[in-house]
Amino acid sequence: MTFGRVNPNFRLEDQGIEGLGNVYYNQIEPALIDAALRRDEGTLGKGGAFLVTTGKFTGRSPKDKHVVKTPSVEDGIWWENNAEMSPEGFDALYADMLEHMKGRDYFVQDLFGGADPTHQLNVRVVTELAWHGLFIRHMLRRPDRESLNDFTADFTIINCPSFKADPAKHGCRSETVIALNFDRKLILIANTEYAGENKKSVFTLLNYLLPEKGVMPMHCSANHAKGNPVDTAIFFGLSGTGKTTLSADPDRVLIGDDEHGWSERGTFNFEGGCYAKTINLSEEAEPEIYATTEKFGTVIENMVFDPETLDLDFDDDSLTANMRCAYPLDYISNASKTALGGHPKNIVMLTCDAFGVLPPIARLTPAQAMYHFLSGFTAKVAGTERGVTEPQPTFSTCFGAPFMPRRPEVYGNLLREKIAKHGATCWLVNTGWTGGAYGQGSRMPIRATRSLLSAALEGRLSNAEFRKDANFGFEVPVKVEGVAELLLNPRRTWDDKEAYDAQAAKLVQMFADNFEQYLPFIDDDVKAVAIG
Repeated sequence: MTFGRVNPNFRLEDQGIEGLGNVYYNQIEPALIDAALRRDEGTLGKGGAFLVTTGKFTGRSPKDKHVVKTPSVEDGIWWENNAEMSPEGFDALYADMLEHMKGRDYFVQDLFGGADPTHQLNVRVVTELAWHGLFIRHMLRRPDRESLNDFTADFTIINCPSFKADPAKHGCRSETVIALNFDRKLILIANTEYAGENKKSVFTLLNYLLPEKGVMPMHCSANHAKGNPVDTAIFFGLSGTGKTTLSADPDRVLIGDDEHGWSERGTFNFEGGCYAKTINLSEEAEPEIYATTEKFGTVIENMVFDPETLDLDFDDDSLTANMRCAYPLDYISNASKTALGGHPKNIVMLTCDAFGVLPPIARLTPAQAMYHFLSGFTAKVAGTERGVTEPQPTFSTCFGAPFMPRRPEVYGNLLREKIAKHGATCWLVNTGWTGGAYGQGSRMPIRATRSLLSAALEGRLSNAEFRKDANFGFEVPVKVEGVAELLLNPRRTWDDKEAYDAQAAKLVQMFADNFEQYLPFIDDDVKAVAIG
């Protein structure tokens, strides 16, 4: 049987998905929570939040992500970064998954990615778990109820955690698979309950489709000045570098926390919600994000809680350090109602430097901005991916390599063109370690980071005195009101200055070694930055 509101000409049967049990279309939050509780998928928490655990998979599985190699995409995919799957393997996977799904109940959400109607992508998400429907309903954007009567999808995602792939038969790496087929406009996800795979699949789609339209897809958060959408700032950075925290500045308007596009009209959010890390989250430091953990419908993922009081333990990472909460954007009081902003006035590249070498803020030239964007240096934060138990230095090009189906230079050149056209100022901000490397130093004080960002975004650094960094050549402010001068010069924060110099030389060489792969594809001014 079918329940809920759906286009009568675009049911699952019309897509060739037949023989299922009950199918629930476009249920709203109370119905999805009710279904999830009846199916014993989780626990109702304080305020009506929904508490779940995701079992073996508490983070993404990037090595299990495949793109189907067809003639239409063969020349456009960055195959060194995206595992291929044959069309025959995908067809077998799809047939076997559909057979496995027969007789089982499924939940369908018809949604779209992209707040700008010109560039939005209609997505149907079919989930085996009711709470996955709740999650993706938060994370993507919701059509009004009436328009569901005419909704058709550009792409369909089918997520079936109980299905195990067969590597020999399906041409994948393991029993877990995320397979994207651009020709068939299908994404198949199997053998993982981690909900983040749903949203990142949509991000990957947009990362492939939008550059053809001259739109820059970005793994970034964004906000703008109150009453002035033209004064927009974007924050690039991988998970754990502070995108969500720093963009949720109560003195600015939040456009979104993770995924955006930069079009001919300005900045627009892809999503309708936020997916915030909750490890060590405190009411004092981040009151609004903290408050969402006790709001109706918020999905609390992989957090330890007291079985009697339902109190959440924000410090217990025994399940994972990648504990998260997913909630609609309107749960943040200063969130934009339109999710639209102007052309970025400031571009902030966030990095979590586990070496303790980089300063807390630096101003970049356009060539330096492209160098650091293509480098995408940070540290993988514990729990973001399986097997990562402590910060590890890594280079993730464009601050989002796992979601980049095209070669990095495609995104780098788009960014550079838009910076040149609209005159954005670029900053590199280190939210990692100071006074020593990971294990010896301490994490950069969040208050200092916020003070430095405020000074940059408000234009107070435009007339400041800067010094040239001896290691990377970018400009570092010498003095900023409200920030200890010592912090602005990382070498001075180390007790052993020679140890700092050795660590800095090591990091510079790591950058150079990593960047060699891009030298054939970049202009001379960026090569000059790379070669020094």
